[in-house]
Amino acid sequence: MSGRDPASDQLLTFKKNQVSHSGHNNLTTKSYGTPTVYKDATLTVGKNGPILLQDVNFIEEMAHFDRERIPERVVHAKGAGAFGYFEVTHDITKYCSAKVFSEIGKRTPIAVRFSTVGGESGSADTVRDPRGFAVKFYTEDGIWDIVGNNTPIFFIRDPVLFTSFIHTQKRNPQTHLKDMDMFWDFITLRPETTHQTLFLMSDRGIPDGYRHMNGYGSHTFKLVNNEGSYVYCKFHYKTDQGIKNLDVATANELSASDPDYSIRDLFNAISKGNFPSWTFYIQVMTKEQAEKSPFNPYDLTKVWSHKEYPLIPVGKLVLDRNPSNYFAEVEQIAFSPAHLVPGIEPSPDKMLQGRLFSYTDTHRHRLGTNYNQLPVNCPFRSRSIPNYERDGPQAIDNKGSAPNYHPNSFSGPVVEERAQRLQPAFPVSGDVYRYDSGDEDNYSQATIFYRKTLDEAARTRLVNNIVGSLSGAVNFIQERAIRNFSQVDADFARRIAEGLKNKAKANL
Repeated sequence: MSGRDPASDQLLTFKKNQVSHSGHNNLTTKSYGTPTVYKDATLTVGKNGPILLQDVNFIEEMAHFDRERIPERVVHAKGAGAFGYFEVTHDITKYCSAKVFSEIGKRTPIAVRFSTVGGESGSADTVRDPRGFAVKFYTEDGIWDIVGNNTPIFFIRDPVLFTSFIHTQKRNPQTHLKDMDMFWDFITLRPETTHQTLFLMSDRGIPDGYRHMNGYGSHTFKLVNNEGSYVYCKFHYKTDQGIKNLDVATANELSASDPDYSIRDLFNAISKGNFPSWTFYIQVMTKEQAEKSPFNPYDLTKVWSHKEYPLIPVGKLVLDRNPSNYFAEVEQIAFSPAHLVPGIEPSPDKMLQGRLFSYTDTHRHRLGTNYNQLPVNCPFRSRSIPNYERDGPQAIDNKGSAPNYHPNSFSGPVVEERAQRLQPAFPVSGDVYRYDSGDEDNYSQATIFYRKTLDEAARTRLVNNIVGSLSGAVNFIQERAIRNFSQVDADFARRIAEGLKNKAKANL
């Protein structure tokens, strides 16, 4: 049939490629593999009589159906996934001893999940929202995950505010509707959100699919070399397809006509052999530079200057395979910033520290305590996966007869010397206290973004996007927002105020 794309033809493609072998395509029960006797009718007493409990085929199918859904991700619920490889193109071993970077030309299998952030699983792909960009590296040292976004920064810098912030992106608990008062109330009460808010309301707030946006690790990490010396770093992956964004009108139209636009675009591109790729970079900051930095280098609301800390090329991310089953390989894939390998460590970034716990905890809730034994999450390239964790639901690999306690005298796994060496000591000092960072520098980088990063046409679109969203909030929140934006740029705030007045008059 002409005019159909690979996503539309998925079932036809399966049928074409299916190799039928006698005895290998017969319907069986799921849990014990016996042949299904009849699939088109239940077992009843007479033609119109009640169903029998002994119809175990029906009982099994319904019991499974009742349990098919797992809890939806609280954030990043709607997403797309693909598989491919990371290839090293430049030597960074002087900074990092992780095996994934060990030699030029080395390839490591990867999985990537893209997503929107605030919407539910059935929401549209083309809403104004940050986009998740998570990468799973299947290395010889185990799983390494970079769980980032398409922006180099985030709204907040302290994880204690994360749950409240996400609640404002979700639905009003009484009306079950998105609420602009909730969104802008939080934004204006926590001005550290200003920098990311400008990113969100700019052109890049609605990427044209997942192939045409950058990715960032966002957080500050530590890279450790073979001598045990470390530097701080940020990870960047720049799209080789070029940045493309959707204008508001097109995005709104697609939300109605093709709400799965981004998922479809990625699937079809890979099916056609148009494999998307990203160039992978790092920024590096020494310990001494971090100590002298005029701003907190671990602050997730800040970027590092590319002039002072230039991008260093590392390799390529290439996606060349679609998932064979969405639920198994995308819905069940589990990323966590805590999934680190020797040579890569966390920094004192407060948001990163909070995520080290929260992500693995939510996977245990959604998928079970043995989520990392699922094929898509398993560190399959490690020679073995020895540990002392046992039992729990779905314990696929329960370590056989090996001892389950440490220390022991019976050849249980021991700590690798290399891994010990690559976790050097670092100094920590200070009074234990709850330091509210809300009054730190919240506007200077937002000012640079508005005045220098955006051209005049982009500034106009930014103002219009803010006015369109902020007009849905009550007057006192609008006034507070204008005061905050005046700290970014006085003329910027004036233009927003005028836009709100004009919109209010038009609605009279």
